[in-house]
Amino acid sequence: MSIFNWPFFALLSIAVNSLIAQQPNLGRTLTPEEIKKIDITIGIDGAGLPPGSGSVKIGAEVYAHKCQVCHGPEGSGKPQDRLTGGLGTLASEAPVKTPNSYWPRATTLFDYIRRAMPRPSPQSLTNDEVYAIAAYLLSIDGIVAKDAVLDAKSLPQVKMPNRDGFVSYWPIPKK
Repeated sequence: MSIFNWPFFALLSIAVNSLIAQQPNLGRTLTPEEIKKIDITIGIDGAGLPPGSGSVKIGAEVYAHKCQVCHGPEGSGKPQDRLTGGLGTLASEAPVKTPNSYWPRATTLFDYIRRAMPRPSPQSLTNDEVYAIAAYLLSIDGIVAKDAVLDAKSLPQVKMPNRDGFVSYWPIPKK
């Protein structure tokens, strides 16, 4: 390296150091209230389930109005994924994986509907509508009774057909 290149490297060093010292200025720290508003995660044990309730009857009405156009009558699929059926097929040569046949917890169904549906406007359903849609979908395959009403207390108690089909490391087993 020539002695005449040192001014270039000195200026480069000064420029890099000044860039590193600057903050990215991308926003501000969220307040606890703002975090609570966006932290809508539901635990598999039901922790975080919101107040509200929904019946199978109301769920059928909400589903027909807000879900059927994508998921077909009674969750049969087309044009989007099938939501019901497939119980008892997972060990077969042609398994049908639906939330009702594959998912191990009903709380996961609630969490997904609440977080991601309906696709054109996710998180637009009320808590009561989400409980009702979950009740309706679960009733189609007889997982809950046709007159069931689900809420934060009853939803985690629903025994999904494939609950024992997964290995769970939560909660940590006692030794």
